[in-house]
Amino acid sequence: MAVLTDPISDFLTRFKNAARAGNEEFSAPYSKIKADIARILQEEGYIWKFEVTTGTRTELKVNPKYVDGRPVLTDLKRVSRPGRRHYVGSTEVPRVMSGLGISILSTPKGIMTGGSAKRQNVGGELLATVW
Repeated sequence: MAVLTDPISDFLTRFKNAARAGNEEFSAPYSKIKADIARILQEEGYIWKFEVTTGTRTELKVNPKYVDGRPVLTDLKRVSRPGRRHYVGSTEVPRVMSGLGISILSTPKGIMTGGSAKRQNVGGELLATVW
């Protein structure tokens, strides 16, 4: 197995590829931050469900959401990378697609969407934008 330098980007790429290919389910290695990102994607309506499976390896199984055979996910972009971190304050959180998408932030209060970070007046690392 290859060593990943950016496991969050790997998870998001697997999600995007599975949605575009029309797959009902995909799996990724488990980590707490990826489970939190999946929870946010489920709350915002981009995935049906996710579950943590244990076996020889702990994995995260995710079911992307489709409406009329088309994926709900249009696209996503990984903003902050291991080589170039991108931090925003509570007033600098970007609006994605004029409010049609979400931004995902890692804050001192945990992983949350840009809207909830603005409401709680907290900033952090801008992980990704999803629309």
